[in-house]
Amino acid sequence: MHVPDGFFNAAVSLSTGAVAAAGVAVCLRGARRELDDRTAPMAGLVAAFIFAVQMLNFPIAAGTSGHLMGGALAAILVGPFTGVLCLAVVLLVQSVFFADGGLTALGVNITIMGIVGVLVAWGVFRVVSRVARGKGAVTVAAFVAALVSVPASALAFTLLFWIGGTAPIDAGTVAAAMGGVHVLIGVGEGVITALTVGAVLAVRPDLVHGARGLAAPLLLRGADGTTTVQPGRPVAGGRGTRPFLLAGLGVTLLLAGLVSFFASGSPDGLESVAEDQGFLDRATDHLFGTWALADYGEVGGIPVGVAGVVGVGVVLLVAGGVGYAARGRAPDRERAGVRTGE
Repeated sequence: MHVPDGFFNAAVSLSTGAVAAAGVAVCLRGARRELDDRTAPMAGLVAAFIFAVQMLNFPIAAGTSGHLMGGALAAILVGPFTGVLCLAVVLLVQSVFFADGGLTALGVNITIMGIVGVLVAWGVFRVVSRVARGKGAVTVAAFVAALVSVPASALAFTLLFWIGGTAPIDAGTVAAAMGGVHVLIGVGEGVITALTVGAVLAVRPDLVHGARGLAAPLLLRGADGTTTVQPGRPVAGGRGTRPFLLAGLGVTLLLAGLVSFFASGSPDGLESVAEDQGFLDRATDHLFGTWALADYGEVGGIPVGVAGVVGVGVVLLVAGGVGYAARGRAPDRERAGVRTGE
């Protein structure tokens, strides 16, 4: 659901740009409570993974496709503040390097996919994870949060378009169309999010921000005795996370470099609705639409897998840098996050 240039008037573009900038500023401060020296690399990996999976459009119905938005996944894995930062980096890189999402619409995209998508997902996740019971409560909550967040973002787009879109619309008709198609996309989003969160929970529950206080303590046994990691508390040092991060990066590169060749070429939900409702022609050419990487390499004749790997690298560097810059400084005992046998 990447909004192109031309859909919104200047007032909405500037207003959402201000909202996006303010939201990112708040999240840079809030991320200090979610990231430290050890978990900061997760911001880069999560953002890169979302970028890669967003390339994998999947068919839903009647010649329409959808793709992961990633708000719920980011919020659950690294926290809502860091999640907004991850989505902002992904959307910025997509717009500037790949002409995916308009430059004048960047504020709109960050607002509806980054801020609205993440905050709705996090709120739903918190409620469901406390109501659900059993071992699978976190993954169930992840599925529901992701499912709800997608139509919520779609309806936010409809509201903004009704306020300042460049074409007259019947708000009720467009809301029904956007909500309907994005509920279907939300199902796919929920499945992808639940599977990913479940996989991380299975191997490193201490790295799932949303499982803090919900998951059982992780016990690691070393040569010097038993180390107990409290829920949500990481192990001191980077040795414990390096294999996980490298494995995650390998999966991300595989998705972007190979699986992307098999993505659906059908219009996504927003494009399909815009065409059906008669406002797709309001989209204007992207300023960087002639760049070699535009449309993920199609303009420059670059294989989509190569473009995807380039994008993963850029997002990883930018989001990882933002994560390190935003990380907080925990007290010594909390930064260690361990209790050894005494």
